[in-house]
Amino acid sequence: MVLEGEMDGIGNTMQKKAAELERLAEVLVTGEQLRLRLHEGKVIKDRRHHLRTYPNCFVAKELIDWLIEHKEASERDTAIKIMQKLLDQSIIHHVCDEHREFKDMKLFYRFRKDDGTFPLDSEAKVFMRGQRIYEKLMNTENNLLQTREEEGGTFERTLVASEFIDWLLQEGEMPTRDETEQLGRRLLEHGIIQHVTNKHHFVDGPLLYQFRMNFRRRRRLIELLHERGRCIPESHDSPFCLRKQNSDGGNTSFLSVSPTKEIKVAVGVRRSSMSSSCGSSGYYSSSPTLSSSPPVLCNPKSVLKRQVSPEELQTPGGPFLKKTFTIVGDAVGWGFVVRGSKPCHIQAVDPGGPAAAAGMKVCQFVVSVNGLNVLSQDYRAVSNLILTGPRTIVMEVMEEV
Repeated sequence: MVLEGEMDGIGNTMQKKAAELERLAEVLVTGEQLRLRLHEGKVIKDRRHHLRTYPNCFVAKELIDWLIEHKEASERDTAIKIMQKLLDQSIIHHVCDEHREFKDMKLFYRFRKDDGTFPLDSEAKVFMRGQRIYEKLMNTENNLLQTREEEGGTFERTLVASEFIDWLLQEGEMPTRDETEQLGRRLLEHGIIQHVTNKHHFVDGPLLYQFRMNFRRRRRLIELLHERGRCIPESHDSPFCLRKQNSDGGNTSFLSVSPTKEIKVAVGVRRSSMSSSCGSSGYYSSSPTLSSSPPVLCNPKSVLKRQVSPEELQTPGGPFLKKTFTIVGDAVGWGFVVRGSKPCHIQAVDPGGPAAAAGMKVCQFVVSVNGLNVLSQDYRAVSNLILTGPRTIVMEVMEEV
């Protein structure tokens, strides 16, 4: 039952807290998207110094050059401020933790996501849970998000609270209705969803709610320096998102990232193979999808040198080797992206995710998922099959030898 004026708004204090947590979430998403881009561009790699190898790190001076070259910063001072923001939020750190300032020098820094030191506090866990839910919602067939009216106003992409709870229960997110309602309240308190007019907390009933964040929007790094980061319109058709990557996303690790080749998922919670509505898989967040100023490209370049047919893959004695992977999703997902059609292929693999640990690589062709042949399916169908299935998936792939 919704009490009249239960929140004459959610309450100024709660709204301020939600806004603060949302800003933190934006930093996490932005950092994850940058991490995946740097992996793709080979800026992050193993490096040696004084006979010691430092895995998965970058050189501060080289990174500043890269930021300026890719127009993420206009000058070195701005680039330093951007990276200092990530350091202050524990997204990156000096490899030996000897420097608390980001310096324009030949020093090694590393993303905490790449060495397992990222602090998973309660806020980060709720954020990742919310991202996973967002990604699952975006990548499964349902009619939950619709334009609806409430209190004389029309609102786009809304959820009816009771229907949202029904769906979360169906997806196994929580065991009981009361606990699912509490999950909705935590999502609202952490700035992930909101009542359409900010007049009510989350309650099981007919009230309308919207996702406050679009995890798929590709962030510009300069936004980190703006107190109110959302200066760029949201694009729900972006192929990027924090890993389902897992989702919640949602994906991290967060789902994320680059409008070029290997797009990986980042933060969100499941890193699985997700895909965006505009025709390409984002790398996730974890889910095989993850999240503006320059226009976002809806068809990032495929990693394949050439497309093959199902018949070619199955030709006896052909140049393809079959492999089977058992991948157990973690809190952020499975850590890979699928794209293409008949057959689908692995477009990106999160180097720190379960899929990479199992041996999955880019350019492999997907033959079956949990025993179901998918050679004639497109990536949307394959992504949906993975997202709606068990946490442990068994995948057969073919790779060229």
